[in-house]
Amino acid sequence: MTSTFLGMPVYAPKGVGGLRGDEPFPDAARTALANAQLRRNLGHATRTIRGKRAAVVGEVPDWEQLRLAGEAVKAATMARLPELLVQLEERVTARGATVHWARDAAEANAIVLDLVRAAGADEVVKVKSMATQEMGLNEALAEGGVTAWETDLAELIVQLGDDRPSHILVPAIHRNRTEIRDIFRRTMPDAGDLSDEPRELAMAARAYLREKFLTARVAVSGANFAVAETGTLAVVESEGNGRMCLTLPQTLITVMGIEKVVPTWTDLEVFLQLLPRSSTGERMNPYTSLWTGVTPGDGPQDVHLVLVDNGRTAVLSDPAGRAALHCIRCSACLNVCPVYERTGGHAYGSVYPGPIGAVLSPQLTGVADNASLPYASSLCGACFDACPVRIDIPTMLVHLRARHVEQRATRAVPSPEAVAMAAMSWVMARPARFRGAERLMRLGRLLGRRDDRITTLPPPLSAWTAARDLPRPPGQTFREWWRTRPSSSSAAPASPPEATGD
Repeated sequence: MTSTFLGMPVYAPKGVGGLRGDEPFPDAARTALANAQLRRNLGHATRTIRGKRAAVVGEVPDWEQLRLAGEAVKAATMARLPELLVQLEERVTARGATVHWARDAAEANAIVLDLVRAAGADEVVKVKSMATQEMGLNEALAEGGVTAWETDLAELIVQLGDDRPSHILVPAIHRNRTEIRDIFRRTMPDAGDLSDEPRELAMAARAYLREKFLTARVAVSGANFAVAETGTLAVVESEGNGRMCLTLPQTLITVMGIEKVVPTWTDLEVFLQLLPRSSTGERMNPYTSLWTGVTPGDGPQDVHLVLVDNGRTAVLSDPAGRAALHCIRCSACLNVCPVYERTGGHAYGSVYPGPIGAVLSPQLTGVADNASLPYASSLCGACFDACPVRIDIPTMLVHLRARHVEQRATRAVPSPEAVAMAAMSWVMARPARFRGAERLMRLGRLLGRRDDRITTLPPPLSAWTAARDLPRPPGQTFREWWRTRPSSSSAAPASPPEATGD
């Protein structure tokens, strides 16, 4: 067993991986909203997944008890994460595998590249893995002369289309089958006559990947869970490609975020009930693969586990934000989010889109590097209702917004928003100032007299009315009504009169 000091909590490094976007969410979302086909694809897909999930969740009489159990197990795991990781390393090592510790994405990528080179390989097959996307592993391997082949169908579509994932569970959710057919025709040999029938597309991908499975000497996988008491790793998937990667190559490298550990087999039972229903809308996963170290003569004989921090200890250090590490990557929050359904995953800039990405990515990178993501929400609460481990995402979003505001308050030059809030605070601090402001607001009735609402204001306030209207101020303030209300001795309670015209 190795001894590794991970140091004090640090954020995921800049320039490595896929946690930071090129532009703020509002700008990227505006581009996505202009794509009508994208919105149709997303709307159809998320409605279908929501319907399937609702049906299978409704069959479980103790669903809420399962959610509470999942939440409790995750909270207990985070409370004793260091000792569980040490226990996991001991059990994995005892079964003939090797454990590597990586402080960040750069270290993890270097470890995997060195292992691939040591195996004498120049290509690897990959099981779908959010951790390797977060690290930018494919790009790091390519720079080192190693080709990584995605074997999950949706990931393959994204890779062949030179695209980026748009969903945690269904990376190609933003593509329809006609677009997928065109991608296959461009990139696959002998696919010129391919139709857009789903079965035909799936069979074409199967034939394309079969050669990769049979020739690859190294496979890279993620892990949905790792059981500390036995050193067992688990991958759940729907297509069987994971099973092929986990059994055929000689070398298997598993890359896992440190938060994926669970204490016992009994704890794993809870998540194997919660995950499939919340993700694919199935009662159980078609393929659940479990392996513990090396089994002589069966499967990979050179097995490695890379445990990745990459900002997770920084998340763990925040009591109000650490519940983001409870996420089991089911994507249920994405499928119910009205913001995600209209903008898609690319607008978030991170490999973790949707509500969970809006709270996880800023914490992994530091809020300043993803400052717009906590605001990418209407705070409707649908994500909390759908989350199988009861992550209170709306409360966490408010917490991260507060952190962002506090950080901006330390700047030498205040932002326009800070100036506006300071001015409002000054006005509302004295009754006389507030009364004066009420009288000035009445001038707004002139701007809204045509439609009974204010649709345009001069700069810089035009930035607000460009996307929303303001109600027309009433003709009478509350203070004025209070002074003229009927006497309290009247039989019937007084009601504020309707706003009068000019």
